Amino acid sequence: MKVVLFSAIAAMSCFGQSPAPAKPANPAYAALVKEAQAHVKRVDIAQYKALRGAHPDLQLIDVRETEEWGKGRAAGAVHISKGMIEHNIEEKVSKKDATIVLYCHSGARSALAAENLMRMGYTNVYSLDGGLTAYEAAGMPMEK
Repeated sequence: MKVVLFSAIAAMSCFGQSPAPAKPANPAYAALVKEAQAHVKRVDIAQYKALRGAHPDLQLIDVRETEEWGKGRAAGAVHISKGMIEHNIEEKVSKKDATIVLYCHSGARSALAAENLMRMGYTNVYSLDGGLTAYEAAGMPMEK
């Protein structure tokens, strides 16, 4: 009985507390992301809006995992996870000169994916700085 009561009290004491801080990326991954971000074209929210206005056919692609996609996404985005983008991109975007903006949660995975699309010959690929976090914070339209 005491163990059950203690477990219940311990569980209740966790409600309302901040989540544990995110585990920092390993140094090799952080270096890889930094290098990719130096090579790819990056846009912030204001630049994304301008790009969207100038290119109404812009392809917004969410490279997060399926579980993340299911929790909410940028309105009008299509989903191709980072792990499958090189394999599946031509199904969604066949023109190598199409304007493509990739996003993830924070901008790290999208930079890595953008770099690979550039290697594949896509010429107008952008990574959204701050990812969906910045997009949502700016009050941009979301959908579930």
